[in-house]
Amino acid sequence: MSESRYLEVLKQRILVFDGAMGSSVQALGLSADDYGGAELEGCIDHLVLSRPDVIRDLHASFLEVGCDVIETDSFRANRLSVAEYGLQERIVEMNRAAAEIARGVADQFSAAGRPRFVAGSIGPSGYLPSASDPTLGRVTYDELVEVFCEQARGLIEGGVDLLAIETGQDILEMKAAVSGVRKALREARVQLPIQVQPTLDTSGRMLLGTNIEAALVTLEALRVDVIGLNCSTGPEHMRQPIRYLCENTSLPVSVVPNAGIPHNVDGVAVYGLTPKALADAHEEFVTEFGANIVGGCCGTTPEHLKLVVERVGGSAPLARQVTSAPPAPRVSSAMEAFDIAQNPAPTLIGERVNSQGSRKVKQLLLDDDYDEILNVARDQVEAGAHLLDICTALTERQDEAEQMRILVKLLAQGVPTPLVIDTTEVDVVEAALKSNPGRAIINSINLESGRDSVLPHAVEHGAAVIALTIDEEGMAKTGARKLEIARRIHDICVNDHGLRPQDLIFDDLTFTLATGDEEFRNSAVETIEGIRKIKGELPGVFTSLGVSNVSFGLQPHARTVLNSVFLHHCVEAGLDMAIVNAAHVTPYAEVDDEQRALSDDLIFNRREDALAAFIAYFEEHEAEEDEKVDPTASMGPEEAIHWMILHRKKEGIEGLVDSAIEG
Repeated sequence: MSESRYLEVLKQRILVFDGAMGSSVQALGLSADDYGGAELEGCIDHLVLSRPDVIRDLHASFLEVGCDVIETDSFRANRLSVAEYGLQERIVEMNRAAAEIARGVADQFSAAGRPRFVAGSIGPSGYLPSASDPTLGRVTYDELVEVFCEQARGLIEGGVDLLAIETGQDILEMKAAVSGVRKALREARVQLPIQVQPTLDTSGRMLLGTNIEAALVTLEALRVDVIGLNCSTGPEHMRQPIRYLCENTSLPVSVVPNAGIPHNVDGVAVYGLTPKALADAHEEFVTEFGANIVGGCCGTTPEHLKLVVERVGGSAPLARQVTSAPPAPRVSSAMEAFDIAQNPAPTLIGERVNSQGSRKVKQLLLDDDYDEILNVARDQVEAGAHLLDICTALTERQDEAEQMRILVKLLAQGVPTPLVIDTTEVDVVEAALKSNPGRAIINSINLESGRDSVLPHAVEHGAAVIALTIDEEGMAKTGARKLEIARRIHDICVNDHGLRPQDLIFDDLTFTLATGDEEFRNSAVETIEGIRKIKGELPGVFTSLGVSNVSFGLQPHARTVLNSVFLHHCVEAGLDMAIVNAAHVTPYAEVDDEQRALSDDLIFNRREDALAAFIAYFEEHEAEEDEKVDPTASMGPEEAIHWMILHRKKEGIEGLVDSAIEG
């Protein structure tokens, strides 16, 4: 049987998974001897070694009623979950045995034109990762990757057709599981489908608060092959989440509910959903919503699955119409998902949680006062930021990666907003992505110094990337050069690393108009033209801009006006995202007519004295602004501009224009 046979068949007909393993075993009333001794009693996964005949018979009972797929008895067979039984050194052996037993039974029931498949069951670790809750942080992300890799290794050796990561309660742990499975597949040099199934409670969220939209965005970005839901509740509480999945993804969708929510009767979990009720629900999921895979989890028996097979087994999949074709590219936090391109544009990226642009945040990082930084982040969100750009680089400290890890962990549970990871260091990017439950944006890459080393991490974690139009010759200053570099980056990302166009966000750079330097008088016009060219000639990509670069060195009120007017023209040219202080943006129509005219003259270089006229007007309208850090004080103008763009510092670099004018 070829490695892709499962997905091939899935395109042709509805597949029915088997029913419960755990509750089926418990119903048998096995003795301690069956488990291998009193010290192993209750370890269902060990039965593949101590009573393989029992597991073989259970698999057969579901295949006899017509199920297409059986799951291995390996749900908890990872070294963390079985450590209490002292079995952590037998993980590969247990998983290999589980797969071999299921493989043998499935092959016996397979026939020409009717293959039976084996899904390698991978459940949660039993631990919450350290990036989810510091009080429960008993294991790191990297350790989880190895835990799941080890388990998958045994399942692959035993001959499974697919890997099913299921009953996920923590989206970050599910990301680690996908990474672990992919690592095992690479080591084995095979390709097998990955099916991922979070579990939601009756509120429609995962245990740590992730809703179905965020779960879909995060997992789909990891390029899994099938996505769905299992366990936790009966089908009634899965109805709306499954409808959402079927309407918003082109991936096959699976639905594997419990036989209702269990009730405790004399210490025994009792599931009340009847076989007919399960079959009715699955018929709706298949014929009305467009689910591709159905089955049963806790409490479901061969009797349940027999009726499901009779009702929907083997039927042709519904031709689903995804609501947005293709779905709008999105990013996600630990809780919610957001469109990369907001309507109306632009998407606002809050810039204040940044050690290089805010003196306040810099001091808070030096003091390890993360709770107060969280308040700064919340203020940004309340001011209208859709995303948060975060940076922890400090010249006074050498632990940027650790501070980034702590901050990402805190923000993940403290704000609903997706994160933009702002750093020049690959190890910091890696630390951030391993701590971030959602789908982040990496800020940034360019062609100046081989920064594409970030791209493998973007691929593994499903992140989008902001790409600056900088190459070996320096920063692009004309629209044509901006497009030329964007094309090169697009080729590297898409053709060499497998990113999609919608994973790319191009920042074609803008420069301050405040120096009066002839070289930069047309820079705003060239930036606007660069946006237009990139959007027009690289279909599917997004654009972003550090808008307030255009006003470096001007007085605060003048900056607010110029930034707002420039932002308007960039959006008209196709700008999707802007790194700004959302509280300091004024709608174009609300800008004073005279101020708007002066700004337009400066932006479009319409008159020789445009800068002088602009400065003269605002000298009488100076407003106060928060004190900012100036890392560029000792630099020349060109060096300072380059530093600010490369390091993404969008507000408050003082003294630049004075030094330029004096020079």
